[in-house]
Amino acid sequence: MRVRDFLKFALAIGIFALGTQLAPAADEAPVQIKALRGGTPVNLDNLPTASHQERDHPVSDRDFVQQPPLIPHTTSGYQITRNFNKCMDCHAWQKAKYSGATKVSVTHFRTRDGQELDNISPRRYFCTQCHVAQTDAKPLVENGFKRARGLQ
Repeated sequence: MRVRDFLKFALAIGIFALGTQLAPAADEAPVQIKALRGGTPVNLDNLPTASHQERDHPVSDRDFVQQPPLIPHTTSGYQITRNFNKCMDCHAWQKAKYSGATKVSVTHFRTRDGQELDNISPRRYFCTQCHVAQTDAKPLVENGFKRARGLQ
């Protein structure tokens, strides 16, 4: 057997062995991985989830410097796409006065280079990248996190 034929044979055996290890046995169901989005497509963002999102909380204290504020109300059904942002119905500067909502921070109108824009910076447009709704869900893991000393 030539070296080239041997390498082809070894590669075929390796691929076969790998495939049999990765494939579930006939009596086993395939492993189902549940993503944080729960299988919800991106264009259907923020639909109701299994944990209850409480409504109309007082504003929460922050636990570390530069922590984005938590959302004190439910965001179930809020649409945030590149063409529409439901959050801006209340939090846009021109609407916050009438809605009673907190205005979007001036930092959200700057590019990464510090240039001031007339509208929300594209990098800050998708609110739920940083801001999350308050919830009564129990922590998934225990931790010993302590608030920043200056915020205690």
